[in-house]
This record gives sequence, C-alpha cells and structure tokens, in this order.
Amino acid sequence: MLSGGPVRQSLLVTFGITLVGTAVSMAVSVLCAYGLSRARSFGHRFLLLILVVTMFVSGGLIPTFLVVSELGGYGRYWALILPSAVSVFNILVLRSFYSTTASELIDAARMYGAGEWRILWSVVLPTSRAVNAVITLFYAVGYWNTFFSVMLSMPTESQKWPLQYVLYQYVNLGMNMPGQVNSGYGVDGHAQTAPLSLQMAVVVLTLLPITLVFPFLQKHFAKGMLTGAIKG
Repeated sequence: MLSGGPVRQSLLVTFGITLVGTAVSMAVSVLCAYGLSRARSFGHRFLLLILVVTMFVSGGLIPTFLVVSELGGYGRYWALILPSAVSVFNILVLRSFYSTTASELIDAARMYGAGEWRILWSVVLPTSRAVNAVITLFYAVGYWNTFFSVMLSMPTESQKWPLQYVLYQYVNLGMNMPGQVNSGYGVDGHAQTAPLSLQMAVVVLTLLPITLVFPFLQKHFAKGMLTGAIKG
C-alpha cells in the first residue's frame, strides 16, 4: 500500500495540508483572539459582532466555489486551506481564555517596556498552553479530515487527492488500486474492486496519526475547554 501509487502520495498531501493549514489557522486565530480580548483595542466590539454574525449567516456553497474559482484556486492546495482557515468558535474560545490572563502580569510586562507582541509571546501564550493545544488539535483534525472541499476544488487527478478522499474512493466506491495483485477484470467482465483487507488497511492508516497524537493532548483537553468558560 505504501510502496507507491495514490495512497502514499495522498498521505504526503494530507500531512502537508494539515501542517500548513494548522499553522496558518492558529496564527490568524491567536492574533485575532488576542486583539479582541483587549478591552482597549480599537473597534473590538464591532469586530466581535461581525465575527459572531458569520456563525449564523454564510455565503453558501455556490458563492464560495465561485470565489475560489475566480481567484484561481481550482486545483490548488490553498483552496483546501484558506476558505476554512478561521473558525469563529475557536476564536471565541481563545478570546475567553486570553481575557482571564492576570492583568498584573500584563501591567508588569508593560512597566518593563514590553509591547503588545512581546506580551502576547512571553505572557499570554505561555499561560494558555492548554487551550492552545486543544484548538490546535481541533484545526489539525479538521484539516486531516478534509473531504468535501476536495470534491469542489480539486480535479480528477488522483495525485492531488488527500487521504480522506482516497479512502472514499477505495472503501465507498471500491475502486481498484493501481498495481494491486488482483487488478484486472473478473469472470463477469466487470472491473475487480479493492479487496476488503486493502480497504481496512487504508482505514487504519487514516486513523493512526490522530490516534497517536491525541493521548499527548488529552490532559489539556478538559482544562482548555473549561477554563475561561466558568466564572467564580
């Protein structure tokens, strides 16, 4: 399965999309959440209202496809990252956590001449590792499970398919994997489908990375989701 062909290629594509997408999403979300968590930041209430509105009203599927196509995103990997790079829910969770950062620490940092970038990097982020780990996991799982956007933004070439779409092709549609031993046509003249063992192997390969990463972040999960949401 990993000796070549679409499975290995899709695994590399999925790793690339997950790493780049998670880094972009976390950078944008952290900066946005930190700015919204500062009560004296310019226009933070208006911007927060705009973000909340987008949780209930969206452009829709067809406008999103038209925008991506007009910007030249059809068949490009960035079309799988940028349209879903920001989650308002994750920003609100981060903002709620950042708002609880001790004001004494921030005031002390300002007394020593630290600017906003220094405060974010040296004070806010180190004291919010739990929520950052949880949101990073959310984004990583979302990019790892990229499926529907592939159907809209990617051509039919299997070299650009992420792993989840390859899983859909082999398990749901039963496509034959190039180079497998039983490739060809059966006695009834129909193309042979991928065997069950190969389909289950692709399923395990899809689940394994997230299964290995989750235990290391599990200890931060409850703390990251509850801190900032409970008062008193």
